[in-house]
Amino acid sequence: MSSSPTKAVKNAVRRPVGIDLFAGAGGLSLGFEQAGFDVAAAVEIDPIHCAVHKFNFPNCAIVCTDAAKTSGARIRQAAELSDSPIDVVFGGAPCQGFSLIGHRALDDPRNRLALEFMRLTVELDARYFVFENVKGLTIGEHSRILDELIETFNAHGYEVVVPYSVLNAADFGVPQDRRRLFLMGAKKGLRLPTYPAVVTKPRTTVWQAIGDIPDADDYPELVEGDTVANPKFNRASAYALVLRGLAEDLGDLSYPRDWNKIRLTSSMRTEHTALSQRRFKATKKGKVEPVSRFLKLDPAGLCNTLRAGTGSDKGAFTSPRPIHPHATRCITVREAARLHSYPDWFRFHVTKWHGFRQIGNSVPPLLGRAVAAELMRALAVEARRPSETIRLGEESLLKLTMKEASELYGVSNALMGRRLRQDKKRKGAAA
Repeated sequence: MSSSPTKAVKNAVRRPVGIDLFAGAGGLSLGFEQAGFDVAAAVEIDPIHCAVHKFNFPNCAIVCTDAAKTSGARIRQAAELSDSPIDVVFGGAPCQGFSLIGHRALDDPRNRLALEFMRLTVELDARYFVFENVKGLTIGEHSRILDELIETFNAHGYEVVVPYSVLNAADFGVPQDRRRLFLMGAKKGLRLPTYPAVVTKPRTTVWQAIGDIPDADDYPELVEGDTVANPKFNRASAYALVLRGLAEDLGDLSYPRDWNKIRLTSSMRTEHTALSQRRFKATKKGKVEPVSRFLKLDPAGLCNTLRAGTGSDKGAFTSPRPIHPHATRCITVREAARLHSYPDWFRFHVTKWHGFRQIGNSVPPLLGRAVAAELMRALAVEARRPSETIRLGEESLLKLTMKEASELYGVSNALMGRRLRQDKKRKGAAA
């Protein structure tokens, strides 16, 4: 099923158009929007992610389907683009198979989503593309997937920027050590983009990112809900002020959102046992708690790579969540979002399970923005700050069960791994 954009995107003047494949909750969508692109459509198989993307990007068409089962024509129709030019297709296709023995890498069905990314880029006749993935795709035999992808793009009229690059989000203002592969290219004859230069200013620290956020344990309403109406924020760093919408970010060309800046959202508490809390308290900052294997964050350092959990089809594990540097608990979804460079207006599913999954699977917006800004330079388009303000979607989109979200988008929920409570069997600490 797909949903159509409203007039704000279609009437925007001189903003290049992008399509997000394998969009998740929208980290890359936001990064490209911040760089000056209008994201006209997002393709995502998980209906929970689709609902959250729709909440945050109500003017973007959502195509809730397996990318392998859709077409460029269907995406154009959903976005009401007709024959309008598409400037860039971007996204991070899962390449989880890495099965390379005895056949070409892209022949493995678990790796073929990379080929689907290429197919849709060609069908959409995009001028540029950005393919994002794990660093492991560049190592050893796994790099054959990339070699074949580059070869296939070349055969379909695209030139790929080589050598490709692995970028660390920490080098672009994100307080997290997160290294991701980016593969970029353009139609032959167009100006190729370059990779963004590392930002040389001091890195953003954990405490600069989350130090102003009130302690979730102080608010009983966060046991069952994820929102506090009027909490008392602490003194904020320059980084935090920008994400709270209290200071201007001159590099942000996204559509302003209409939202309530005094609310604390995405902050449902995790209730740990007294034993877990004692272990967390005894762990030194920057060290791993030996039973849970959770890292206790160093307030003066970087966060470790935030990861998503797995569905029941792969074991139903909740990914390890860092321990707060001062409180005796794991960080909240909002704290994780700050460590990922999401602004506070950006919301996630109300449950911790889905919220952390959506953050862990996403590209930090500031990293996405840095890459997208290089595409803007290659396009030689003057980036424009939009005047329209977008009202966020209905909060009910953030509370859907998988069954409800599947019914909303007219898809089967059988494709998605559901969470079981097997993760409670993890040693010691409650997740």
